Amino acid sequence: MGRVDNHVPRVLFVCLGNICRSPMAEGALREAAAAAGIELHVDSVGTASYHIGEHPDPRAIATAQSHGVDISGVLGRQLTEADFHDFTHIFALDKANLAGIKAREPKHGTARVSLLLDLVPGREGEPVPDPYYGDEDGFEECWQTINEAVEALIEKLGYHTA
Repeated sequence: MGRVDNHVPRVLFVCLGNICRSPMAEGALREAAAAAGIELHVDSVGTASYHIGEHPDPRAIATAQSHGVDISGVLGRQLTEADFHDFTHIFALDKANLAGIKAREPKHGTARVSLLLDLVPGREGEPVPDPYYGDEDGFEECWQTINEAVEALIEKLGYHTA
């Protein structure tokens, strides 16, 4: 990605494989930012290398699409050391991935690393539920949880949703 304007927030979402939760979070934030007229850069990655170069899970694509968001073009990639310099915020979708991120964090990384739901009052420390081994209802629950965090993130960045 390379270095970009320091005044534009650069947000990275991280889950295990980068095929369910983090691509849905990427799509949800892109859509919310576009709707609010906010300029930011958004991406998603996994801590594991299982799905590098793969598109999101078809259930994740369908869930996002049901909310008017197209994530079909997202391709899985793995967290890199450069991400700690290229992004202003790195959000883990659960505690295991937060630990994986922190284990890879370089000494001079500049990104703020935290758990996504720490943004939502009353949900601090909670994971975004992993829908991979469940059914479509789990993907919808995941989407709703992500959207709650995206609204809080936009507000934290100094913007307000309608």
